[in-house]
Amino acid sequence: MNYRKIVALSSAIFIGSVSLIGCTSKKENTESNGNNAIKVGMVADVGGINDESFNQSAWEGLQKAQKELGIEVKVIESKQASEYLGNIETLADDNMDLIIGVGNSMAGDIKTQAENYPDLNFAIIDETYDEIPENITPILFKENEAAYLTGLIAGKMTKTNEVGFLGGMENQVIYRFLYGYEYGVNQANDEADVQVQFAGTFADAAKGKSIANQMYSNNVDIILSAAGGTGLGSIESAKEQNKYAIGVDKDQSNLAPDNVLTSALKKVDVGVYDTVKELKNGQLTGGKEKVYGLKEGGVGIPDSTKKLVPQDIIDYVNTMADKVKSGEIKVPETKSEYDAID
Repeated sequence: MNYRKIVALSSAIFIGSVSLIGCTSKKENTESNGNNAIKVGMVADVGGINDESFNQSAWEGLQKAQKELGIEVKVIESKQASEYLGNIETLADDNMDLIIGVGNSMAGDIKTQAENYPDLNFAIIDETYDEIPENITPILFKENEAAYLTGLIAGKMTKTNEVGFLGGMENQVIYRFLYGYEYGVNQANDEADVQVQFAGTFADAAKGKSIANQMYSNNVDIILSAAGGTGLGSIESAKEQNKYAIGVDKDQSNLAPDNVLTSALKKVDVGVYDTVKELKNGQLTGGKEKVYGLKEGGVGIPDSTKKLVPQDIIDYVNTMADKVKSGEIKVPETKSEYDAID
């Protein structure tokens, strides 16, 4: 028998007592239920699956897997970060074959539960580990490459030579967006400046709108918001003030067709779908990263860019994208790499 979870309980009265929880393996559960369908669970972060961004893209990838691969799915939306650990445990106790944590803020909790449930498969989006546990698959994206392309567009399209960047939380992922964006802006237009602000949250559209209002009043005419739900407020501000915005993660042009120049696509749906497909085909190998960049088709800009961006600029961006794919251009993803650029 495989023991799913071992919880040690100790107190001044009962020393060394041990409780064994969930003493049924995945295989035994499947057979006893007479159901061979693969079960995949997802824990969304505080942005929720309707954030028009990161979480929603992950959920869409899981829905596609459900439709095309015949798997069973379950999603739990988290209202606050303190719920992550318990939500992951709920899915583990529901005998999921794979549990996906959406967002790097969940990395510690995913690792904890991967240790508690060693016979389950886990995936974490946007984070990895110095030593990756054998039952965890980190799903990573080269956000800097997508942001670079939008920076090229912003640099060419700005009329004021002032563009903005609105980040959600200050973490490695958002900084990759920032460094790629700044590199693109400066490469396309060495007279342009990038104003940067962080909201401190991914789930406050009102705050995003307030920051964007301030930026636009400071002569900024284009803002990239890498801020999840907070960024929706920035797009609303652009719409009201007849300025330009750049979407993130998904193609967000539908939110303001006359104002969203382009979007820094981060195809989380592709990463989720591929991972579930590998699980179904018996090809998922934990303990190593899956990385998606321009070359792998995991990041980019949408076709809707053609609506507002002139063709000569699109041709320029496509040329630069090919150079990134070939390795001729290395887009910085850390401050040290950005500072080292001549």
